[in-house]
Amino acid sequence: MTVDTMKLIRMGEQITANMQFTNNESVVAARVAEHLQKFWDPRMQAAIAQLAAEDDSQLSPILRAAVARLSLP
Repeated sequence: MTVDTMKLIRMGEQITANMQFTNNESVVAARVAEHLQKFWDPRMQAAIAQLAAEDDSQLSPILRAAVARLSLP
């Protein structure tokens, strides 16, 4: 499986938008991170984490915080 980083960013931002049920960014980031841990393949998680480490300017602040919370091997 090849990972298209632009697709991962788009998916991550869609999840973030759907989780914004509160104005508390920390809560939303935690919920997004939980969703990514539960439903994304570890390769997808690793790819977005690598992207964030290299250049996180493409990620919204909430998605950036969510990715930082991921527990990667």
